[in-house]
Amino acid sequence: MPAQASEPAAARMQELKRFPAREAHQAVAVDGSAFYAISSREIGRYDKQTGQLIKLWSPPRDSHIRHLNSGIVIDGKLYCAHSNWPATPLKNTIEVFDAENLRPLQTLKFPDTTGAINWVDRRQGKWWVVFAFYGKADNVKLTRLVRYNDQWEPEAEWTFPEQVVQRFLPNSNSGGAWGPGGLLYVTGHDHGELYVLRVPEKPGVMEYVETITAPIAGQGIAWDQTEEGIMYGIIRKQKEVVKLQLKQAR
Repeated sequence: MPAQASEPAAARMQELKRFPAREAHQAVAVDGSAFYAISSREIGRYDKQTGQLIKLWSPPRDSHIRHLNSGIVIDGKLYCAHSNWPATPLKNTIEVFDAENLRPLQTLKFPDTTGAINWVDRRQGKWWVVFAFYGKADNVKLTRLVRYNDQWEPEAEWTFPEQVVQRFLPNSNSGGAWGPGGLLYVTGHDHGELYVLRVPEKPGVMEYVETITAPIAGQGIAWDQTEEGIMYGIIRKQKEVVKLQLKQAR
């Protein structure tokens, strides 16, 4: 009997290393030398090789910082999505820090208060921001990706495909980052999964590509722009940052 052709191997995320990080509660960001563990009101900068804490930032008591989320490092600046969740009325900002010393540099305010800013990224000269909605499925479906120009003027928006919304429940989209092949990788709040999406040129609904299992637990993620195929994620219950490598399907 002739041998049966085996099924093609699916893409997966291989764990390379774990680092304990007390601030690993909401997200992680990364640059050439460090990773940044982010909690609601603290950021820890850690050496990428040794995992040693280099710098810790905590806000003053009277600070408006309440709920930091995902971050990205661009040209020496750390951009963190931020909202005042669960307070009302909702107020969204992006908080900008000097990445090396974590000194606050700027607060970018968003007049649109429908949905909580959960992550920010940059690609092809544009800013990309997700406004997340919570509750029942009909409300979570309102979660949207918005593209902004350099003046932070909205240009277009997309919503998530139904099969991904169902995996977000009972929460919403937590993290996201542009990855290899010009695809968008996003997470929910809990599952050890990455949802790979294609964003059409025209506004509308993003296209589902695949689900990749990963040894993380949702929350904010970051691609390492200095190492091909390397992503960082967190496991909030264990206060750990996880370094991962994408293994593409054969």
